[in-house]
Amino acid sequence: MKLGDFKALTFDVYGTLIDWESGMIAALRPLTDKVGGHLGRDDILEAHAYHESTTQRWTPAKCYSDLLAVVYRRLAEEWQVSVTWEECLAYGRSVRQWPAFDDSRAALAYLKQHYKLIVLTNTDNLSFSGSNARLGVAFDAVFTAEDIGSYKPDDRNFDYMLESLARMGIGRGDILHTAESMFHDHAPANRHGLANCWIYRRHDKDGFGATMNPGDMPRYDFRFDSMADLVRAHRSEMGH
Repeated sequence: MKLGDFKALTFDVYGTLIDWESGMIAALRPLTDKVGGHLGRDDILEAHAYHESTTQRWTPAKCYSDLLAVVYRRLAEEWQVSVTWEECLAYGRSVRQWPAFDDSRAALAYLKQHYKLIVLTNTDNLSFSGSNARLGVAFDAVFTAEDIGSYKPDDRNFDYMLESLARMGIGRGDILHTAESMFHDHAPANRHGLANCWIYRRHDKDGFGATMNPGDMPRYDFRFDSMADLVRAHRSEMGH
């Protein structure tokens, strides 16, 4: 299997192209600064992962920015801190300010010359529009949780994407699903028979950070520690 075998890259965005962990940590600071005792970065991210995935499971049609407001309140309750609903809403609106990884913009510009670029994201359209501006590329299709009415790893999200891409002439075998999260992306990609590429942004860290532990590790066809590494591999394969 080679990178050049595919016509389309389907991307997770947050954790893969957007540095959502840094964005979360910064936007949660008004809350975490109120918590007594030591609260480490991974403590924050793992608690966030639990409440985010739980809220997505119970209210799958809720818009992501509104869902994050609920996550903020759940975290405040867990850490026994008082917050206002306006503070919760402000956190939900923070997604548009989360930074892109340093290599994402240039990598996407390069890959756009060789592939259709598709987004399958657990966010809402307004939040993603801010992230898209940071990434600086015109994606060929964008599928959000808001469009679909459920959140990855629900199979509905992948079914929706595959059905939509088939109308564009992009079949299952044309797709390389490219993502960081084993829980949200690679496990369902395995179930749907998709080739997959793990962008292992957390290769130098322990645990799963802002995503849930997937249990049994899904298989993957390619692994790179960054988008820049993916581009280097593609250039090498092309003989550049």
